[in-house]
Amino acid sequence: MHAAPALHTAARRESFDTLMSETHVTSTASAATSSGLVASPFRVAALQMVSSPDRDRNLADAERLIAEAAADGAQLVLLPEYFCFMGFKDTDKLAVREPHQDGPIQRFLADAARRHQIWVIGGTLPLNAPEPSRVLNTTLVFDPNGNEAARYDKIHLFNFEKGEESFDEARTIRPGTSVQSFEAPFGRVGLSVCYDLRFPELYRRMGDCALIVVPSAFTYTTGRAHWELLLRTRAIENQCYVLAAAQGGKHENGRRTWGHSMLIDPWGEIVAVRDEGAGVVAGNLERARIDEVRQSLPAWRHRVLT
Repeated sequence: MHAAPALHTAARRESFDTLMSETHVTSTASAATSSGLVASPFRVAALQMVSSPDRDRNLADAERLIAEAAADGAQLVLLPEYFCFMGFKDTDKLAVREPHQDGPIQRFLADAARRHQIWVIGGTLPLNAPEPSRVLNTTLVFDPNGNEAARYDKIHLFNFEKGEESFDEARTIRPGTSVQSFEAPFGRVGLSVCYDLRFPELYRRMGDCALIVVPSAFTYTTGRAHWELLLRTRAIENQCYVLAAAQGGKHENGRRTWGHSMLIDPWGEIVAVRDEGAGVVAGNLERARIDEVRQSLPAWRHRVLT
């Protein structure tokens, strides 16, 4: 077991009120509407992977899955957390970190979006942090022209110890400091990553989203206990779609991830799911479904404590 340095512990105790005051919405699509989805169905896909310590192999696997999703009609594709690299040690990610807006991983994501003419939400990748011993665990969004549309640095850092399992992301990751969402042709998309899923106040701060995305690498232990419950809860309480792309299987580093990538509708019903192994989970977003749920049970309008 490893004790987190005092610097990292202090970072976790940062004032959440200050943190949550930094909320950003990036407007990137003139076709977006304030009410959410466009009238026609919008097809989305979550990619499930079992990433390795080989960056180039992971990118090749991701390209194959992106192409499969695009061929099936997906207009937005979400990759999982750590899609590009899962090393043997936490510090291994330092070797593949990139400066923002430069590097092979970011070029790959931009090229994939442009080539397939789709929105690509790039799971997470390690970007340079101010201190050399840590990285930012960053989600980058690219529009169908291959332009960066949004960026989110993971705020909540996973810390878990049970039996032989020990995780402390703060040892190698610097936490983000602002809530992020962006406007796409079907409405606002809220960005979150893995452990963020346990903090409902983050999602409230995003505002009225049509879709929330959750690229993840849940452990087998925590995923089996909480993954589906948390995802469905976020969909129900925000009355919007939730798309979760997960790592799912036994990795070369010995770690086992839970998988179960899924799409959930605003009523909390699972539209599509994949248990384990690499593959594509796809489904349609319908504006009418959001409207139906919000009209029949107007909880969003009944909020008192904001």
